[in-house]
Amino acid sequence: MTAKTRSHWKEYGTALCATLITATAGTCYGWPSPTLPYLQSADSSIPTSPDEGSWIVSIMILCSALTPIPSAYFADRFGRKTTLLLGAIPFILGWVLVIVAKSVAILYVARMFSGLGYGIVYTVAPMYTGEIATNEVRGALSTLITLMNKVGILAQYCIGPFVSMRTLAAINMILPISFVITFIFLPESPYYYLKFERSERAERSLRKLRSGDIRLELKNIEVSVQEDMKNRGTWCDLISEATNRKALWISLGIFTIQQLCGSAAVVAYAQVIFQVTGSHIEPYQESIILGCVQVATCCLSVVLVDRLGRKPLLLLSALGVGLMNGTIGTYFYFYFSNKTNVEHLHWLPITAILIYIVCYAIGLSTVPYVIIGEMFPTNVKLYASCVAHIYTGFSMFAVQKLFQVVKDAWGIYTVFWGFSVFSFLGLLFMLAVLPETKGKSFACIQAQLRRDVARDNASKLMTVEY
Repeated sequence: MTAKTRSHWKEYGTALCATLITATAGTCYGWPSPTLPYLQSADSSIPTSPDEGSWIVSIMILCSALTPIPSAYFADRFGRKTTLLLGAIPFILGWVLVIVAKSVAILYVARMFSGLGYGIVYTVAPMYTGEIATNEVRGALSTLITLMNKVGILAQYCIGPFVSMRTLAAINMILPISFVITFIFLPESPYYYLKFERSERAERSLRKLRSGDIRLELKNIEVSVQEDMKNRGTWCDLISEATNRKALWISLGIFTIQQLCGSAAVVAYAQVIFQVTGSHIEPYQESIILGCVQVATCCLSVVLVDRLGRKPLLLLSALGVGLMNGTIGTYFYFYFSNKTNVEHLHWLPITAILIYIVCYAIGLSTVPYVIIGEMFPTNVKLYASCVAHIYTGFSMFAVQKLFQVVKDAWGIYTVFWGFSVFSFLGLLFMLAVLPETKGKSFACIQAQLRRDVARDNASKLMTVEY
Protein backbone atom coordinates (compact mmCIF):
# COMPACT_ATOMS: atom_id res chain seq x y z
CA MET A 1 0.00 0.00 0.00
CA THR A 2 1.45 3.37 -0.97
CA ALA A 3 1.73 6.33 1.33
CA LYS A 4 -0.88 8.17 -0.67
CA THR A 5 -3.33 5.29 -0.35
CA ARG A 6 -2.69 5.01 3.40
CA SER A 7 -3.30 8.71 3.92
CA HIS A 8 -6.76 8.64 2.32
CA TRP A 9 -8.19 5.18 2.97
CA LYS A 10 -10.34 6.42 5.88
CA GLU A 11 -11.91 9.07 3.67
CA TYR A 12 -12.65 6.57 0.91
CA GLY A 13 -14.11 4.06 3.38
CA THR A 14 -16.36 6.64 5.01
CA ALA A 15 -17.53 8.01 1.66
CA LEU A 16 -18.23 4.49 0.38
CA CYS A 17 -20.51 3.72 3.34
CA ALA A 18 -22.17 7.14 3.07
CA THR A 19 -22.92 6.66 -0.62
CA LEU A 20 -24.77 3.39 -0.04
CA ILE A 21 -27.77 5.68 0.23
CA THR A 22 -27.11 7.07 -3.26
CA ALA A 23 -26.95 3.47 -4.51
CA THR A 24 -30.42 3.15 -2.99
CA ALA A 25 -31.49 6.23 -4.95
CA GLY A 26 -30.07 4.54 -8.05
CA THR A 27 -32.23 1.47 -7.54
CA CYS A 28 -35.31 3.72 -7.49
CA TYR A 29 -34.09 5.58 -10.57
CA GLY A 30 -33.41 2.43 -12.62
CA TRP A 31 -36.38 0.39 -11.36
CA PRO A 32 -38.82 1.51 -14.14
CA SER A 33 -36.60 0.19 -16.95
CA PRO A 34 -37.18 -3.55 -16.30
CA THR A 35 -40.55 -2.99 -14.59
CA LEU A 36 -42.46 -0.91 -17.16
CA PRO A 37 -42.41 -3.60 -19.90
CA TYR A 38 -43.98 -6.02 -17.40
CA LEU A 39 -46.57 -3.50 -16.12
CA GLN A 40 -47.65 -2.70 -19.69
CA SER A 41 -47.76 -6.33 -20.82
CA ALA A 42 -50.78 -8.63 -20.99
CA ASP A 43 -49.41 -10.63 -18.03
CA SER A 44 -49.32 -7.66 -15.66
CA SER A 45 -51.08 -8.01 -12.32
CA ILE A 46 -51.43 -4.20 -12.37
CA PRO A 47 -52.46 -3.21 -15.94
CA THR A 48 -50.74 0.09 -16.81
CA SER A 49 -51.23 2.41 -19.80
CA PRO A 50 -48.30 4.29 -21.45
CA ASP A 51 -49.47 7.54 -19.85
CA GLU A 52 -49.67 5.91 -16.40
CA GLY A 53 -46.24 4.41 -17.03
CA SER A 54 -44.77 7.86 -17.75
CA TRP A 55 -46.19 9.07 -14.42
CA ILE A 56 -44.70 6.08 -12.59
CA VAL A 57 -41.34 7.05 -14.06
CA SER A 58 -41.51 10.80 -13.49
CA ILE A 59 -43.52 11.31 -10.29
CA MET A 60 -40.56 10.22 -8.16
CA ILE A 61 -38.41 13.05 -9.49
CA LEU A 62 -41.26 15.57 -9.17
CA CYS A 63 -41.63 14.70 -5.47
CA SER A 64 -37.87 14.89 -4.96
CA ALA A 65 -38.24 18.67 -5.33
CA LEU A 66 -40.33 18.79 -2.12
CA THR A 67 -37.66 17.73 0.38
CA PRO A 68 -34.54 19.85 -0.30
CA ILE A 69 -35.75 22.80 1.82
CA PRO A 70 -36.71 20.71 4.90
CA SER A 71 -33.60 18.55 4.52
CA ALA A 72 -31.43 21.67 4.25
CA TYR A 73 -32.88 22.89 7.55
CA PHE A 74 -32.34 19.49 9.20
CA ALA A 75 -28.77 19.22 7.92
CA ASP A 76 -27.98 22.70 9.17
CA ARG A 77 -29.66 22.20 12.56
CA PHE A 78 -29.12 18.52 13.35
CA GLY A 79 -26.19 17.58 11.13
CA ARG A 80 -25.46 16.04 7.75
CA LYS A 81 -25.15 12.53 9.17
CA THR A 82 -28.49 12.56 11.00
CA THR A 83 -30.30 13.92 7.93
CA LEU A 84 -28.85 11.23 5.65
CA LEU A 85 -29.93 8.54 8.12
CA LEU A 86 -33.47 9.95 8.11
CA GLY A 87 -33.34 9.88 4.31
CA ALA A 88 -33.32 6.08 4.38
CA ILE A 89 -36.85 5.92 5.85
CA PRO A 90 -38.79 7.07 2.73
CA PHE A 91 -36.87 4.58 0.57
CA ILE A 92 -37.79 1.69 2.87
CA LEU A 93 -41.45 2.77 2.94
CA GLY A 94 -41.47 3.08 -0.85
CA TRP A 95 -40.23 -0.48 -1.40
CA VAL A 96 -42.69 -1.85 1.17
CA LEU A 97 -45.54 -0.21 -0.79
CA VAL A 98 -44.30 -1.72 -4.07
CA ILE A 99 -44.33 -5.17 -2.43
CA VAL A 100 -47.97 -4.81 -1.32
CA ALA A 101 -49.22 -2.77 -4.32
CA LYS A 102 -52.35 -3.96 -6.12
CA SER A 103 -53.10 -0.82 -8.16
CA VAL A 104 -51.33 1.90 -10.11
CA ALA A 105 -52.33 4.41 -7.41
CA ILE A 106 -50.29 2.53 -4.79
CA LEU A 107 -47.32 2.49 -7.16
CA TYR A 108 -47.68 6.26 -7.49
CA VAL A 109 -47.55 6.63 -3.70
CA ALA A 110 -44.55 4.29 -3.48
CA ARG A 111 -42.70 6.36 -6.07
CA MET A 112 -43.63 9.54 -4.18
CA PHE A 113 -41.95 8.21 -1.03
CA SER A 114 -38.88 7.26 -3.05
CA GLY A 115 -38.83 10.79 -4.45
CA LEU A 116 -38.85 12.30 -0.96
CA GLY A 117 -35.81 10.21 -0.06
CA TYR A 118 -34.14 11.08 -3.37
CA GLY A 119 -34.45 14.79 -2.61
CA ILE A 120 -32.91 14.40 0.84
CA VAL A 121 -29.97 12.36 -0.43
CA TYR A 122 -29.01 14.63 -3.30
CA THR A 123 -29.28 17.76 -1.14
CA VAL A 124 -27.08 16.54 1.72
CA ALA A 125 -24.76 13.82 0.34
CA PRO A 126 -22.67 16.18 -1.87
CA MET A 127 -22.08 18.41 1.14
CA TYR A 128 -21.09 15.54 3.43
CA THR A 129 -18.62 13.98 1.01
CA GLY A 130 -17.18 17.39 0.12
CA GLU A 131 -16.62 18.30 3.76
CA ILE A 132 -15.00 15.06 4.95
CA ALA A 133 -12.42 15.06 2.13
CA THR A 134 -9.01 16.66 1.74
CA ASN A 135 -8.38 18.85 -1.31
CA GLU A 136 -6.46 16.05 -3.06
CA VAL A 137 -9.36 13.57 -3.15
CA ARG A 138 -12.41 15.79 -2.76
CA GLY A 139 -13.34 15.44 -6.42
CA ALA A 140 -12.97 11.66 -6.37
CA LEU A 141 -15.05 11.29 -3.20
CA SER A 142 -17.77 13.53 -4.59
CA THR A 143 -17.98 11.49 -7.79
CA LEU A 144 -18.62 8.39 -5.65
CA ILE A 145 -22.14 9.78 -5.22
CA THR A 146 -22.86 9.22 -8.89
CA LEU A 147 -20.81 6.02 -9.15
CA MET A 148 -22.89 4.35 -6.44
CA ASN A 149 -26.07 5.66 -8.07
CA LYS A 150 -25.02 3.88 -11.29
CA VAL A 151 -24.31 0.69 -9.32
CA GLY A 152 -27.91 0.82 -8.07
CA ILE A 153 -29.20 1.33 -11.62
CA LEU A 154 -27.09 -1.56 -12.91
CA ALA A 155 -28.53 -3.81 -10.20
CA GLN A 156 -32.02 -3.13 -11.59
CA TYR A 157 -30.95 -3.94 -15.15
CA CYS A 158 -29.26 -7.18 -14.06
CA ILE A 159 -31.81 -8.47 -11.55
CA GLY A 160 -35.11 -6.95 -12.74
CA PRO A 161 -35.67 -9.04 -15.91
CA PHE A 162 -35.30 -12.32 -13.97
CA VAL A 163 -37.42 -11.76 -10.85
CA SER A 164 -40.92 -10.51 -10.13
CA MET A 165 -41.62 -6.85 -9.42
CA ARG A 166 -42.23 -7.59 -5.73
CA THR A 167 -39.11 -9.73 -5.34
CA LEU A 168 -37.04 -6.95 -6.90
CA ALA A 169 -38.49 -4.47 -4.38
CA ALA A 170 -37.62 -6.79 -1.49
CA ILE A 171 -34.04 -7.12 -2.75
CA ASN A 172 -33.78 -3.35 -3.14
CA MET A 173 -34.83 -2.82 0.47
CA ILE A 174 -31.56 -4.44 1.60
CA LEU A 175 -29.54 -1.38 0.55
CA PRO A 176 -31.14 1.34 2.75
CA ILE A 177 -31.13 -1.04 5.72
CA SER A 178 -27.43 -1.78 5.16
CA PHE A 179 -26.75 1.94 4.90
CA VAL A 180 -28.33 2.64 8.29
CA ILE A 181 -26.45 -0.23 9.95
CA THR A 182 -23.04 0.95 8.68
CA PHE A 183 -23.36 4.73 8.51
CA ILE A 184 -24.65 5.13 12.06
CA PHE A 185 -21.12 4.38 13.33
CA LEU A 186 -19.34 6.90 11.06
CA PRO A 187 -18.35 10.49 11.98
CA GLU A 188 -20.24 13.72 11.38
CA SER A 189 -18.71 16.43 9.19
CA PRO A 190 -16.11 18.46 11.14
CA TYR A 191 -17.37 21.57 9.32
CA TYR A 192 -20.79 21.08 10.91
CA TYR A 193 -19.31 20.84 14.43
CA LEU A 194 -17.10 23.91 13.97
CA LYS A 195 -20.08 25.85 12.67
CA PHE A 196 -21.54 25.50 16.20
CA GLU A 197 -18.11 25.94 17.88
CA ARG A 198 -17.87 22.32 19.02
CA SER A 199 -14.10 22.08 18.60
CA GLU A 200 -13.57 18.88 20.58
CA ARG A 201 -16.18 16.98 18.58
CA ALA A 202 -14.74 18.38 15.36
CA GLU A 203 -11.29 17.13 16.35
CA ARG A 204 -12.63 13.64 17.19
CA SER A 205 -14.47 13.56 13.88
CA LEU A 206 -11.38 14.60 11.91
CA ARG A 207 -9.22 11.98 13.68
CA LYS A 208 -11.61 9.29 12.47
CA LEU A 209 -11.22 10.60 8.93
CA ARG A 210 -7.45 11.16 8.79
CA SER A 211 -4.18 9.36 9.45
CA GLY A 212 -1.39 11.35 11.10
CA ASP A 213 -1.26 14.89 12.50
CA ILE A 214 -4.52 16.82 12.02
CA ARG A 215 -3.76 20.01 13.97
CA LEU A 216 -2.89 22.19 11.00
CA GLU A 217 -5.85 20.98 8.94
CA LEU A 218 -8.22 21.44 11.88
CA LYS A 219 -6.97 25.01 12.32
CA ASN A 220 -7.40 25.72 8.60
CA ILE A 221 -10.95 24.35 8.64
CA GLU A 222 -11.74 26.42 11.73
CA VAL A 223 -10.43 29.60 10.08
CA SER A 224 -12.39 28.83 6.90
CA VAL A 225 -15.63 28.22 8.81
CA GLN A 226 -15.16 31.34 10.95
CA GLU A 227 -14.60 33.41 7.82
CA ASP A 228 -17.74 31.99 6.23
CA MET A 229 -19.82 32.41 9.36
CA LYS A 230 -18.97 36.07 10.10
CA ASN A 231 -22.28 36.83 8.46
CA ARG A 232 -24.88 34.15 8.95
CA GLY A 233 -25.95 32.79 5.58
CA THR A 234 -29.53 33.19 4.40
CA TRP A 235 -31.47 32.26 1.30
CA CYS A 236 -31.24 35.88 0.15
CA ASP A 237 -27.43 35.73 0.24
CA LEU A 238 -27.50 33.42 -2.77
CA ILE A 239 -28.79 36.36 -4.81
CA SER A 240 -27.54 39.42 -2.94
CA GLU A 241 -23.86 38.36 -2.77
CA ALA A 242 -22.20 38.75 -6.16
CA THR A 243 -19.89 35.72 -5.79
CA ASN A 244 -22.76 33.48 -4.67
CA ARG A 245 -24.93 34.75 -7.50
CA LYS A 246 -22.24 33.94 -10.05
CA ALA A 247 -21.63 30.49 -8.52
CA LEU A 248 -25.39 29.82 -8.50
CA TRP A 249 -26.05 30.61 -12.15
CA ILE A 250 -22.97 28.66 -13.24
CA SER A 251 -24.10 25.67 -11.17
CA LEU A 252 -27.70 25.83 -12.39
CA GLY A 253 -26.45 26.16 -15.96
CA ILE A 254 -24.43 22.96 -15.60
CA PHE A 255 -27.36 21.10 -14.05
CA THR A 256 -29.56 22.33 -16.91
CA ILE A 257 -27.16 20.79 -19.41
CA GLN A 258 -27.01 17.59 -17.34
CA GLN A 259 -30.77 17.12 -17.65
CA LEU A 260 -31.50 18.50 -21.13
CA CYS A 261 -28.93 16.21 -22.73
CA GLY A 262 -31.52 13.48 -22.05
CA SER A 263 -29.81 11.24 -19.51
CA ALA A 264 -32.87 10.86 -17.28
CA ALA A 265 -34.99 9.60 -20.19
CA VAL A 266 -32.30 7.26 -21.56
CA VAL A 267 -31.81 5.54 -18.18
CA ALA A 268 -35.49 5.30 -17.19
CA TYR A 269 -36.76 4.24 -20.63
CA ALA A 270 -33.73 2.12 -21.60
CA GLN A 271 -35.64 -1.07 -22.42
CA VAL A 272 -38.44 0.89 -24.12
CA ILE A 273 -35.88 2.62 -26.36
CA PHE A 274 -34.10 -0.65 -27.17
CA GLN A 275 -37.42 -2.27 -28.15
CA VAL A 276 -37.67 0.05 -31.18
CA THR A 277 -34.04 -0.05 -32.37
CA GLY A 278 -34.35 -3.14 -34.55
CA SER A 279 -31.31 -4.67 -32.87
CA HIS A 280 -30.74 -8.44 -32.88
CA ILE A 281 -29.97 -8.36 -29.13
CA GLU A 282 -32.72 -8.66 -26.50
CA PRO A 283 -33.65 -5.25 -24.98
CA TYR A 284 -32.89 -6.37 -21.41
CA GLN A 285 -29.45 -7.58 -22.50
CA GLU A 286 -28.73 -4.20 -24.09
CA SER A 287 -29.83 -2.52 -20.84
CA ILE A 288 -27.40 -4.67 -18.84
CA ILE A 289 -24.58 -3.74 -21.22
CA LEU A 290 -25.57 -0.07 -20.83
CA GLY A 291 -25.52 -0.35 -17.02
CA CYS A 292 -22.10 -2.04 -16.98
CA VAL A 293 -20.66 0.68 -19.19
CA GLN A 294 -22.13 3.36 -16.88
CA VAL A 295 -20.46 1.87 -13.81
CA ALA A 296 -17.11 1.25 -15.53
CA THR A 297 -16.99 4.79 -16.92
CA CYS A 298 -17.96 6.33 -13.57
CA CYS A 299 -15.01 4.45 -12.03
CA LEU A 300 -12.84 6.09 -14.66
CA SER A 301 -14.36 9.47 -13.81
CA VAL A 302 -13.43 9.02 -10.12
CA VAL A 303 -9.79 8.73 -11.25
CA LEU A 304 -9.88 11.49 -13.89
CA VAL A 305 -11.73 14.25 -12.03
CA ASP A 306 -8.76 15.08 -9.78
CA ARG A 307 -6.20 14.55 -12.56
CA LEU A 308 -7.63 16.20 -15.66
CA GLY A 309 -9.83 18.72 -13.88
CA ARG A 310 -13.53 19.51 -13.85
CA LYS A 311 -13.83 21.76 -16.91
CA PRO A 312 -12.07 19.52 -19.49
CA LEU A 313 -14.21 16.56 -18.46
CA LEU A 314 -17.44 18.57 -18.71
CA LEU A 315 -16.52 19.96 -22.14
CA LEU A 316 -15.58 16.53 -23.50
CA SER A 317 -18.76 15.09 -22.02
CA ALA A 318 -21.05 17.71 -23.59
CA LEU A 319 -19.41 17.32 -26.99
CA GLY A 320 -19.74 13.53 -26.91
CA VAL A 321 -23.39 13.40 -25.82
CA GLY A 322 -24.31 16.06 -28.38
CA LEU A 323 -22.78 14.06 -31.24
CA MET A 324 -24.32 10.77 -30.07
CA ASN A 325 -27.78 12.26 -29.55
CA GLY A 326 -27.64 13.56 -33.12
CA THR A 327 -26.51 10.16 -34.40
CA ILE A 328 -29.28 8.28 -32.57
CA GLY A 329 -31.94 10.75 -33.73
CA THR A 330 -30.80 10.49 -37.35
CA TYR A 331 -30.83 6.66 -37.20
CA PHE A 332 -34.39 6.62 -35.87
CA TYR A 333 -35.49 9.11 -38.53
CA PHE A 334 -34.33 6.84 -41.36
CA TYR A 335 -35.48 3.70 -39.51
CA PHE A 336 -39.07 4.93 -39.37
CA SER A 337 -38.95 6.54 -42.85
CA ASN A 338 -37.63 3.49 -44.69
CA LYS A 339 -36.51 0.64 -42.48
CA THR A 340 -34.78 -1.28 -45.25
CA ASN A 341 -32.25 1.54 -45.78
CA VAL A 342 -30.76 1.10 -42.30
CA GLU A 343 -31.37 -2.58 -41.54
CA HIS A 344 -27.66 -3.27 -42.02
CA LEU A 345 -26.94 -0.61 -39.34
CA HIS A 346 -28.83 -2.44 -36.58
CA TRP A 347 -25.66 -2.22 -34.46
CA LEU A 348 -25.58 1.61 -34.60
CA PRO A 349 -28.17 2.55 -31.91
CA ILE A 350 -26.66 0.39 -29.16
CA THR A 351 -23.16 1.55 -30.12
CA ALA A 352 -24.15 5.23 -30.13
CA ILE A 353 -26.03 4.89 -26.83
CA LEU A 354 -23.03 3.20 -25.19
CA ILE A 355 -20.70 5.96 -26.41
CA TYR A 356 -23.29 8.46 -25.15
CA ILE A 357 -23.22 6.78 -21.72
CA VAL A 358 -19.41 6.84 -21.64
CA CYS A 359 -19.31 10.54 -22.53
CA TYR A 360 -22.07 11.40 -20.06
CA ALA A 361 -20.56 9.40 -17.20
CA ILE A 362 -17.07 10.91 -17.36
CA GLY A 363 -18.37 14.44 -16.93
CA LEU A 364 -22.00 15.54 -16.86
CA SER A 365 -23.05 12.62 -14.67
CA THR A 366 -20.52 13.17 -11.88
CA VAL A 367 -18.82 16.54 -12.01
CA PRO A 368 -21.87 18.83 -11.38
CA TYR A 369 -22.11 17.41 -7.84
CA VAL A 370 -18.43 18.19 -7.33
CA ILE A 371 -19.02 21.75 -8.55
CA ILE A 372 -21.98 22.36 -6.22
CA GLY A 373 -19.89 21.17 -3.25
CA GLU A 374 -16.93 23.39 -4.13
CA MET A 375 -18.21 26.75 -5.36
CA PHE A 376 -20.16 27.96 -2.32
CA PRO A 377 -18.95 29.02 1.15
CA THR A 378 -20.03 26.97 4.18
CA ASN A 379 -22.66 29.47 5.36
CA VAL A 380 -24.78 29.13 2.17
CA LYS A 381 -23.69 25.77 0.77
CA LEU A 382 -26.79 23.96 2.00
CA TYR A 383 -29.08 26.59 0.49
CA ALA A 384 -27.26 26.34 -2.84
CA SER A 385 -27.47 22.55 -2.83
CA CYS A 386 -31.16 22.82 -1.98
CA VAL A 387 -31.92 25.25 -4.83
CA ALA A 388 -29.92 23.16 -7.29
CA HIS A 389 -31.78 20.00 -6.41
CA ILE A 390 -35.23 21.60 -6.60
CA TYR A 391 -34.32 22.99 -10.01
CA THR A 392 -32.86 19.67 -11.13
CA GLY A 393 -35.94 17.81 -9.88
CA PHE A 394 -38.31 19.89 -12.00
CA SER A 395 -35.97 19.69 -15.01
CA MET A 396 -35.63 15.92 -14.72
CA PHE A 397 -39.38 15.52 -14.28
CA ALA A 398 -39.98 17.55 -17.44
CA VAL A 399 -37.51 15.43 -19.42
CA GLN A 400 -38.92 12.10 -18.21
CA LYS A 401 -42.57 13.11 -18.64
CA LEU A 402 -42.17 14.90 -21.98
CA PHE A 403 -40.08 12.09 -23.48
CA GLN A 404 -43.20 9.97 -23.91
CA VAL A 405 -45.33 12.95 -25.00
CA VAL A 406 -42.90 14.18 -27.68
CA LYS A 407 -42.13 10.61 -28.80
CA ASP A 408 -45.83 9.91 -29.37
CA ALA A 409 -46.50 13.27 -31.07
CA TRP A 410 -43.44 13.86 -33.27
CA GLY A 411 -41.39 10.67 -33.16
CA ILE A 412 -38.49 9.47 -31.05
CA TYR A 413 -35.96 11.00 -33.46
CA THR A 414 -37.27 14.49 -32.61
CA VAL A 415 -36.56 13.81 -28.94
CA PHE A 416 -32.92 12.91 -29.57
CA TRP A 417 -32.37 15.81 -31.96
CA GLY A 418 -33.64 18.14 -29.25
CA PHE A 419 -31.24 16.59 -26.72
CA SER A 420 -28.42 17.13 -29.22
CA VAL A 421 -29.17 20.84 -29.65
CA PHE A 422 -29.24 21.44 -25.89
CA SER A 423 -25.96 19.53 -25.45
CA PHE A 424 -24.12 21.78 -27.92
CA LEU A 425 -25.60 24.92 -26.37
CA GLY A 426 -24.35 23.67 -23.01
CA LEU A 427 -20.89 23.12 -24.43
CA LEU A 428 -20.71 26.78 -25.46
CA PHE A 429 -22.00 27.92 -22.05
CA MET A 430 -19.37 25.97 -20.08
CA LEU A 431 -16.60 27.00 -22.44
CA ALA A 432 -17.44 30.65 -21.76
CA VAL A 433 -18.13 30.82 -18.01
CA LEU A 434 -16.97 27.75 -16.08
CA PRO A 435 -13.82 28.19 -13.92
CA GLU A 436 -11.48 25.31 -13.05
CA THR A 437 -11.53 24.24 -9.36
CA LYS A 438 -9.27 21.18 -9.42
CA GLY A 439 -6.96 20.91 -6.39
CA LYS A 440 -8.03 24.28 -4.94
CA SER A 441 -9.16 24.87 -1.37
CA PHE A 442 -12.60 26.34 -0.70
CA ALA A 443 -10.89 29.67 0.17
CA CYS A 444 -8.99 29.74 -3.15
CA ILE A 445 -12.17 29.03 -5.11
CA GLN A 446 -13.98 31.89 -3.37
CA ALA A 447 -11.06 34.22 -4.09
CA GLN A 448 -11.18 33.24 -7.78
CA LEU A 449 -14.91 33.96 -7.93
CA ARG A 450 -14.35 37.38 -6.35
CA ARG A 451 -11.73 38.19 -9.01
CA ASP A 452 -14.11 37.03 -11.76
CA VAL A 453 -16.93 39.21 -10.39
CA ALA A 454 -14.59 42.22 -10.14
CA ARG A 455 -13.46 41.68 -13.74
CA ASP A 456 -17.08 41.36 -14.94
CA ASN A 457 -18.04 44.58 -13.13
CA ALA A 458 -15.05 46.42 -14.61
CA SER A 459 -16.04 45.26 -18.10
CA LYS A 460 -19.61 46.48 -17.59
CA LEU A 461 -18.34 49.84 -16.33
CA MET A 462 -16.10 50.27 -19.38
CA THR A 463 -19.01 49.42 -21.68
CA VAL A 464 -21.25 52.00 -20.01
CA GLU A 465 -18.57 54.70 -20.16
CA TYR A 466 -17.94 53.94 -23.82
